[in-house]
Amino acid sequence: MDFRHQIAAAAALSSVTADALVLVVAGEAVDASLDAKLASPLNDALAQQDWKLKSGNKLYLHRPAGVKAARVVAVAAGKGGVKEFKSAVAAGVGQVKGLGVRHVAVALVGGELDDAHAEAAATATADAVYQYRDTKPSAQPAPLVDKLTLLCTKAQAKSVQAGLERGQAIAAGVTFARNLANRPANHCTPSYLADQAKKLGRTHELKVEVLDRKDVEKLGMGSFLAVAQGSHEPLKFIVARYHGAAKTEAPVVLVGKGITFDTGGISIKPAAGMDEMKFDMGGAASVLGTLRAVAELKPKLNLVVIVPACENMPDGRAIKPGDVVTSMSGQTIEILNTDAEGRLILCDALTYAERFKPAAVVDVATLTGACVVALGNLNTGLFSPDDALADDLLAASRAALDPAWRMPLDDEYAEGLKSNFADIGNVGPREGGAITAAMFLKKFTGKYRWAHLDIAGTAWKSGTAKGSTGRPVPLLTHFVLAFASRQAG
Repeated sequence: MDFRHQIAAAAALSSVTADALVLVVAGEAVDASLDAKLASPLNDALAQQDWKLKSGNKLYLHRPAGVKAARVVAVAAGKGGVKEFKSAVAAGVGQVKGLGVRHVAVALVGGELDDAHAEAAATATADAVYQYRDTKPSAQPAPLVDKLTLLCTKAQAKSVQAGLERGQAIAAGVTFARNLANRPANHCTPSYLADQAKKLGRTHELKVEVLDRKDVEKLGMGSFLAVAQGSHEPLKFIVARYHGAAKTEAPVVLVGKGITFDTGGISIKPAAGMDEMKFDMGGAASVLGTLRAVAELKPKLNLVVIVPACENMPDGRAIKPGDVVTSMSGQTIEILNTDAEGRLILCDALTYAERFKPAAVVDVATLTGACVVALGNLNTGLFSPDDALADDLLAASRAALDPAWRMPLDDEYAEGLKSNFADIGNVGPREGGAITAAMFLKKFTGKYRWAHLDIAGTAWKSGTAKGSTGRPVPLLTHFVLAFASRQAG
């Protein structure tokens, strides 16, 4: 999609050429500076109570007299903050996307645009027009909206352009992640994930290495191997690197859980809703999507993305409850529940990350239903023993409008992971399950700064809106950009 800015004063919006004009109206009245040809029908609708300036309320005008844009959508946006602005843009673009519209122009009336508004406009538009079609040839052609122009003043132009460029890269990363996660598991196999990573490497000049079973065996990744042994699909261990700084600069490492389908293994899941377990590689999709965004924005830092990818299946060779395996770290693990497999593949990836002597490691995983119970579908669960790292991630979540909430990691929670037969059990009690899962991962991260994002509630939606959200690509991208800014500092 083409994202651009155009200089246009509020008094001249009626002369803007576009297939549709979205007016995001901030404040408790229509701003007096707005072009009379647009202000008049808006004020008339308010007087007739056909429209109210309540955040989210929309008014559609078709071919208003004297206005060049054939379609105008006015959307109320409260005080015009970035969050309200983003919701208004999404609503406005959603209103016109099926009407043969290709070029949408957006203006904020009664408020001040900055780079955050511009980023929000780009990401909201991309989200509004997204459609999955890869395995659905009967689907209607993708929406024709392929150009967004954000109208601004000359003084705002530089900031707006920077925000649009950042938003465009994040939107591309989110779309990449959504397409990966939405593909059915018989299409999006570990091998497919590896191929997509290699393709991304070729397109953006990244170094991508894919390890197979023999490589993983040599490394001693007994925990990862144990999960993969029940599947006929070969495991893949993907390592992708972006070099934007000196080789001596310690990298940020992102680790994404890549279970391309999760049956639960021998501890098999209920049949209802199991189709959604194709989304269990949402962590992998998000870190690869973040890599896509970062490679486009080219910040001055080094980034390593690690994806352990396999299926969790219940065949005759599958791991059994009570089995004990040896992780790459040398710690033994009693597998009390084969459906707690994500942590079993992540622990070996977290040990592997040590070799990069990282500045920080963040793992991302659709890890626990307990996190969904705790936080629902709005906030990603954030766990870290490092206050500064947690603060950085929370700041990134706020900047990206991709919310996260910090959860506790008190040492006492680890008591539930004790085992009579191994160094650690892979599950604890039902209570606090998201926390004990994070405590399990913490056992493998003692040599670097580490945080864990549990995206089980935020990586996808169910019901009629079923599909991947692409989260937390925006959060992770902002985190990486801010990290690069501090390193350059």
